[in-house]
Amino acid sequence: MAAVDYSIRIEGHLAPEWSDWFEDMTIQCQPDGTTILSGPVRDQAALQGLLLKVRDLGLGLISVNPIEF
Repeated sequence: MAAVDYSIRIEGHLAPEWSDWFEDMTIQCQPDGTTILSGPVRDQAALQGLLLKVRDLGLGLISVNPIEF
């Protein structure tokens, strides 16, 4: 199964240094005070792992969307 790119929007801003902890996802801070994590996710288990990390940091989850090309 090929990796699927996802866009995960969370409340607040994350520093770029968190990219390693979020499995090298790209971190983009938005002017509206949110952050978008984007990049390939190998499977549903990996996606759940990313979402658990968001939860463990106490960040608010706004949306999770596959990126269509």
